Amino acid sequence: MRDGSGHAHGIVRREFLQVGFSGFLGLSLSQILTARALADRVAKAGGGGSGSKPRAKSMILVFLTGGLSHLDSFDMKPDAPERIRGEFKPIDTAASGVQFCEHLPMLAARAADLAVVRSMSHKFTNHLNATHELLTGHSQPGAFFDKVASRDDYPCYASGLDYLRPRQDGIPTGVMLPTFLMEGPLVWPGQHAGLLGPRHDPWQIKQDPNQPGFRVDSLALPVGFSVERLGRRQTLLDQINHHQNEALTQPSTGGDSMSDQRARAMSLLLSGKVSGAFDLDKEDPKTRDRYGRHTFGQSLLLARRLVEAGVPIVQVNMGRVQQWDTHSQNFKNLKEHLLPPTDRGVSALLDDLKSRGLLDETLVVMTGEFGRTPRIGSSTGNNNTPDGRDHWAAVFSALFAGGGVQGGQVVGASDRIGAHPASPPYAPADLAATIYQSFGVDPASEIRDRFGRPIRLCDGQPIAPLYSA
Repeated sequence: MRDGSGHAHGIVRREFLQVGFSGFLGLSLSQILTARALADRVAKAGGGGSGSKPRAKSMILVFLTGGLSHLDSFDMKPDAPERIRGEFKPIDTAASGVQFCEHLPMLAARAADLAVVRSMSHKFTNHLNATHELLTGHSQPGAFFDKVASRDDYPCYASGLDYLRPRQDGIPTGVMLPTFLMEGPLVWPGQHAGLLGPRHDPWQIKQDPNQPGFRVDSLALPVGFSVERLGRRQTLLDQINHHQNEALTQPSTGGDSMSDQRARAMSLLLSGKVSGAFDLDKEDPKTRDRYGRHTFGQSLLLARRLVEAGVPIVQVNMGRVQQWDTHSQNFKNLKEHLLPPTDRGVSALLDDLKSRGLLDETLVVMTGEFGRTPRIGSSTGNNNTPDGRDHWAAVFSALFAGGGVQGGQVVGASDRIGAHPASPPYAPADLAATIYQSFGVDPASEIRDRFGRPIRLCDGQPIAPLYSA
């Protein structure tokens, strides 16, 4: 699958030979050194549609790839029949009248800072289509079963923000870590800029920050290179490229020249604004311990460090692709492998942001692409063991904190067995509108694809109750 520039899945493969090494953060030059065109944009970024004052300067999206069971986490049904309510018990939280799963005690203790939306809903039960829906706020164009990523897709939130608010300081608008959502030949949609073109793609970090000696190699200068030598090489490149700007400009995407991209590369290398965030050894070991010495915890810690470095949107994929896809041993996997590290890591993140004075300006969102079937062992088209739950998009839950969100509340409700909304549902488009508005971006803004065609940024409405208890 190729985009209009001939790139397979839109992933460009140019070598960074001009500065002596190949690629930043495992990405191509075109993805990382995104040139921003300002003059030809008609999109506007302004106040949110509901009139509420935007609060967020950043967002951390905790993505539970595969789909968390809402009935075994934030929307338990203790009075439902056994084959629906499952094995776990509910516990009271710090928010009056609100209960969470017994295996989420730390988040339960912080529920006064949390808002749970229990009536999220859409129609896609295929992982790829549903992931695009949640990560962009739009249905995937021409969606069919396992439709992979393409440049016809809608942009992820970081890419939409990057288009509307281009940066000139070398700091990326979006970073996704620590796993790239891909299985065999299937590249999950919703991780890229899609129709906006590769210049607006977020950075993809594919290393585990919990591994000893974790570092993003391509943020370091190559062996034998000094800053001075790199600077001299840049001067030579500038002279060579002086007469090539016209040829290297990409008019179909409103782009700048490749020499502009190299200048931003050099700025990033020499400033170290972002590179320092990846040095987790600079963190107090006790802080690292609070997050948990596992991939989930250290990825969330890295997200906090990137936000502090000025990155507006960080997406943390909690596990490898589909790790929350509990078709079998739903309760064993949640209890032993998934809920405890998530509980600890997200709780530490909330505490850390609050203690640093960042929670009020950092929106934290946690969601999967859908929920799980109300009846244990039932099927919506997949093979499930008697102790598994299948895909379920009709209703599921999402967690919110920070960025002006009023904690200690539940928004919306599912029915008595957690099968359908019992109150007006909220769609992924409404999630998208909430995210964009939190940044002070009008969800109805017009963007233009790489061919200059106008497209509405978002068709949803912000989830207003999140901002009023």
